[in-house]
Amino acid sequence: MDAQLIARAKEVRNDGSIVEVVVWRVPRAIHPCTHPFNYRLYFGAGGVCRVRYDNEQGKGDHRHAGESEEPYRFESLEQLLADFQRDVENWRTSS
Repeated sequence: MDAQLIARAKEVRNDGSIVEVVVWRVPRAIHPCTHPFNYRLYFGAGGVCRVRYDNEQGKGDHRHAGESEEPYRFESLEQLLADFQRDVENWRTSS
């Protein structure tokens, strides 16, 4: 089985901020992840990444918020998208 694109969307908002979602179903989990998804969820403004969720070989699932990076506990694709949306909305209302 080849990788299958699940979601790809990019929105440039009126304020110039960018929200981008890319999710693939992959034939094998990306070590050390145990789920079959490769993803990149991005929110940025003014050329600066504000929030990003992604997973990569050797690092696994993690979340970037501003300058910090922390592990992310992946529960489901639906929860990942909800967590990302919450962070985007919280960032927008706090700035």
